[in-house]
Amino acid sequence: MQARGSQELWAEDPELAAALDREVAYQDDTLQLVAHASLAAPSVLSAAGSALANATAEGYPGARYHPGAVQFDQVERLAVERAKAAFRARYANVQPHSCSSANLTVLFTLLAPGDTVLSLDLDSGGHLTHGAAASVTGRYFDVVHYGLDADGYIDEDQAARLALEHRPRLVVVGASAYPRTPDYARFRAISDSVGAYLLADISHVAGLVAAGVHPSPVDLAHITTSSTYKQLGGPRGGIILSGRDFDRPGPDGTPLYRLLQRGVFPLSQGTPNPSAIAAKARALALVAQPEFTATAKAIAANAAALAVALDKRGWPVLTGGTENHTVLLDTYRRGITGAVAETALESCGIHANKNRIRGDTKPPLVTSGLRLGTNITAQRGMREDDMDDCAGLVDRVLTTIRPTGDRTYDLTARDRDEIRSRVAEVCRRFPTVYHDRRA
Repeated sequence: MQARGSQELWAEDPELAAALDREVAYQDDTLQLVAHASLAAPSVLSAAGSALANATAEGYPGARYHPGAVQFDQVERLAVERAKAAFRARYANVQPHSCSSANLTVLFTLLAPGDTVLSLDLDSGGHLTHGAAASVTGRYFDVVHYGLDADGYIDEDQAARLALEHRPRLVVVGASAYPRTPDYARFRAISDSVGAYLLADISHVAGLVAAGVHPSPVDLAHITTSSTYKQLGGPRGGIILSGRDFDRPGPDGTPLYRLLQRGVFPLSQGTPNPSAIAAKARALALVAQPEFTATAKAIAANAAALAVALDKRGWPVLTGGTENHTVLLDTYRRGITGAVAETALESCGIHANKNRIRGDTKPPLVTSGLRLGTNITAQRGMREDDMDDCAGLVDRVLTTIRPTGDRTYDLTARDRDEIRSRVAEVCRRFPTVYHDRRA
């Protein structure tokens, strides 16, 4: 079916087909040091492009609002059971279209507009959907933020004080740019001290959690959410999990899992994406394999090695290192904004992203920091010894450019071509899983 589809695409829309094939080549030829992505296996992409996409059926397996969901029911049940097994959860919902929508479901299911939420500040590594002012969550709820201590670690004492002062209905633990490990047990104690629910967002560390490389909050938080593409090698999408508290009474006495079922459909979503759920099922099957655990261990080891290699070259590594897949740099200490660093690296075939850091005085589209990650390096087969080469390439770019403003810099064509050649050599040594599947 997919071979036929590819042939028809080339025959009938070569412009689009060529662009898609160029993307395969682009990913293979680019050194992706991003913390927010992973590579989906070809079988996951195959499931995502299956004919199940033609199924339309709101509701849940065995209780759909439309006919024709026989195969979809089986696929969704597979995805649910595999999610529960991967995270040792008692409940899983695989219908959310993203972790953002999963978070919105939790907040609007458990809270009323105006209720208080306690979460990590965006500049300290939090996420938009945890109550940032730019998000709908920041507009509908009264959000109080805790931050980082002087060493760059989550200030749990501050979180405890703020909880007692503001009595939140929901406490959020989890981050999108934090290189250390939150103390989930402490946050559960903080939540319990004021009778709040605890939501753990593990979108960025879900693969490490599933592999046992990072502590799991599933039995400590009332509810855990995650995306399925950042580190699980899955499709765009989200999941909601719950452990020992899955049947705890919610605000109206209804068990949490029943509230969450209704919170996804019909409260916040209509029709689920059947082919995405099929791809989640396939990705979660791969999570259970020994190869996934080995890759997760390599992700963490690579990040630690990358942090050491960058520090050795004089780049300020926030918190002095990392305990997960993320390395954060304060590039502005060396006169380079995050925007300049990101753009210059991309021009040389390296991907990392600008990121606001604690005390940042630059706007969000400029920033003073750079976020790097090692998910894809490990998936490509790179290991700790290879991180020195990666750090060397990053350092070469950032020490060769001449910043001329917050967003602009000078870099000669000769230097750019020389660095791109070195990046290409590294990429050839460690091809992506798509390398031998180019058209």
